[in-house]
Amino acid sequence: MKSIQRRLSLGLVSVMVIIGLVLAQTSLWLFEMGLQRYLEAGLRNDSENLLVALVRGPTGVQLDEQRLSPAYQRPFSGHYFRIDFPDAHWRSRSLWDQELPQLPQAGLKGNLQLGPEGQQLLVLRSDYKRFGRAISISVAQDYTPVRESFRLMRQIGLVLGLAALLLILILQRVTVRRALRPLETAREQIAQLQQGQRSQLGTQVPLELEPLVAQINHLLAHTEDSLKRSRNALGNLGHALKTPLAVLLSVASSEQLKDHPHVSKLLREQLEQIKQRLNRELNRARLAGETLPGALFDCDGELPGLLATLNMIHGEHLELSYRARPGLCLPWDREDLLELLGNLLDNACKWADAEVVLRIDEVEDGFRLSVEDDGPGIPESQRDQVFSRGTRLDEQTAGHGLGLGIVRDIVEVWGGRLHLQESEWGGLKVVIELPRRQG
Repeated sequence: MKSIQRRLSLGLVSVMVIIGLVLAQTSLWLFEMGLQRYLEAGLRNDSENLLVALVRGPTGVQLDEQRLSPAYQRPFSGHYFRIDFPDAHWRSRSLWDQELPQLPQAGLKGNLQLGPEGQQLLVLRSDYKRFGRAISISVAQDYTPVRESFRLMRQIGLVLGLAALLLILILQRVTVRRALRPLETAREQIAQLQQGQRSQLGTQVPLELEPLVAQINHLLAHTEDSLKRSRNALGNLGHALKTPLAVLLSVASSEQLKDHPHVSKLLREQLEQIKQRLNRELNRARLAGETLPGALFDCDGELPGLLATLNMIHGEHLELSYRARPGLCLPWDREDLLELLGNLLDNACKWADAEVVLRIDEVEDGFRLSVEDDGPGIPESQRDQVFSRGTRLDEQTAGHGLGLGIVRDIVEVWGGRLHLQESEWGGLKVVIELPRRQG
């Protein structure tokens, strides 16, 4: 979502900057053109007034200064004129000792001319014929104050434009965030689905998202239903096959095959392998159906009951305890974790003398589960043997065998690792490292 907001913000900034610059430059250019047209009308009026101020005198054509504007009398006032005759020219006193450049042709000069005191002049030349003589009158006005005003306007416009752009960006960010909030909510709910915190997406969404949410919820319900049917079917299949296997095992050990010990032994071995393989594959198939997460495993809610049940089975002389952060929830299927921890604790209880401890810790990349007991332990050279289905190092105690094989299957499905170590009391310590599920 942040990347979408960033792209929208960058796109909006780019478009607004380009459009703003084009509009600002176009507006300033149009305004300046209109102002020059206005000033041109004033200069043309001054030129006509100068033409009227030309009168006949005792010595010929002369300029009636009483009809001149006072600005033409004040030095460097910003208003200047030049009157050209075929054999001479006059200039205003405001030019002092400077000359006003004569334009090559009549009309308003597009480019500003350099005047006295570094002034930039807007110059208009008009050609007339008076008293039978050709007369050219050039009038000029200082354009520097106008340019300074334009520069100030441009600076103010830039500041206002940046402020407006910042305000629009803030409003756009708020608007986009509100518009994308339903998508962000849907993303969070999908993450909660993956972590097992919910089973359906919320239906309070905008009209545009209702079909998508409805399809996802339908798919989730269908997947959950299929998962339940598959697990029930696998359970029914397991129960249906266990009875015939038990009958066959009983027949293989019966008196009828007493005279054929080799056949009896062969049948028992093969049927045991079939039974173990059946249990293994049914368990793997059930775990592989974890496309839809179940409920989270709440340690504080589940572990006390599990430990109490094991205490009832193995005797009150055992002290069973667990250590986990208060409120810790593990992001895996509740039933699978109960089976994993139940097998680990059951094996530990069978071998423990007095104490069994379960520890659940959060590490940087996942979770670390460990179960240790104060029993006799297993020599390091023999630890790999306990993962074989049905293998028991002590035939008198059914522990550290089938249960650990089931645990290993679950850990492999979840992409974790299982280690056997020596506990601090000299017994066995089973350590499981599970990677954190991505939400």
